[in-house]
Amino acid sequence: MQGQTAQRRYARALMGVVAASAFLYPMLLCAVELGFAQLLRADAVAIVLWLVLAVACSVGMVGAVRWGAARRVLSLWLLLGLAPPAMYELWLVWPQLTT
Repeated sequence: MQGQTAQRRYARALMGVVAASAFLYPMLLCAVELGFAQLLRADAVAIVLWLVLAVACSVGMVGAVRWGAARRVLSLWLLLGLAPPAMYELWLVWPQLTT
């Protein structure tokens, strides 16, 4: 019985890693597009769109890893960890939003 439980836990952990890796390429695309939107085009709408999509991919990736580890997916620390990058992005976009 204990062997089956360990095997199920291992399978769930592997599924969590595979699910998290599915978010890797969309998150990379968001990072590249966000860089282009900030540096080359200076398009505030595109910046906000790509930033929201990148945050969604990031939260999904962390959620998949936490699900695979059989931990609670929603976490206050996860949301607090998003605050510094969000503040930095807001600092970058603020001049374009106010003009």
